[in-house]
Amino acid sequence: IGDVRDVVRLRRAMEGCEVVVHAAALKRIEVASYNPDEFVKTNVMGAMNVVDAARSRGVLRVVLLSSDKAYEPVSPYGLTKALAEFLVLHADEEGSTRFAAVRYGNVWGSRGSVVPEWRRLIERGVLQVPVTDPECTRFFMKMDEAVLLVWDTVTGMSGGELVIPELPAYRVGDLVAAFGVGMEVIGLP
Repeated sequence: IGDVRDVVRLRRAMEGCEVVVHAAALKRIEVASYNPDEFVKTNVMGAMNVVDAARSRGVLRVVLLSSDKAYEPVSPYGLTKALAEFLVLHADEEGSTRFAAVRYGNVWGSRGSVVPEWRRLIERGVLQVPVTDPECTRFFMKMDEAVLLVWDTVTGMSGGELVIPELPAYRVGDLVAAFGVGMEVIGLP
């Protein structure tokens, strides 16, 4: 129990830890559009708190889970993840704690992914699924690939690196076609 926004709680949680995987984040792009301040508090200030707490407790290695949205960001979510990456990667320049980041794509079937949402809609008989833009590209990875990416980074990192896996990319429109339904283009928030 705790909050990445609470550095005192993070210090307590990291007591005696050798490795920290920092996965806490707000990630709903549509929510970021009308609550960018909350995304800054969690994704940016939270990353700063993780760096502070890890250093103060002598943690050996910290890996930040980032997002493909951090590359050339166009949303508050992407901007906050890009800044979190920057903070964590540059934290490696001071002290004995090593820091690295991995840049995820979409984890197939995970919470927040379009896949389970579209499946639920299709099971309810919906003939069209909502799509922001059929031309958008999504990079997908399976859960075991995501776990292995983090594990390999934790065990092999020297510090200061950003690990970006090569992932298959899909156009959202092609993905909808593979589901055998139509799409309702709702646009970007």
